[in-house]
Amino acid sequence: MLFSLGISGAWIGQLTQLAPYQPYFIAAAAGCLGTGYWLVYRSRKIACEGSEACARPLPNRIVKLGLILASVLVTGALAFDFLAPLIL
Repeated sequence: MLFSLGISGAWIGQLTQLAPYQPYFIAAAAGCLGTGYWLVYRSRKIACEGSEACARPLPNRIVKLGLILASVLVTGALAFDFLAPLIL
């Protein structure tokens, strides 16, 4: 996202000041993913009233695919710190 805004690598190198807050970012990402999985896989026993219009949800396949993709990206970002010394 930062690259798309035109922010170069030299400026991104200054973001090391955010390193002490990494556990909070990890907890926020895990909380968002957990909430997403809970919303997707919880029981859908909510019935519409006879006079109310039911909202048409997004296709479940697209939502699940997006959630899995987000999980892979977060896991990859977390694993990069451990795998980078092996690769580089």
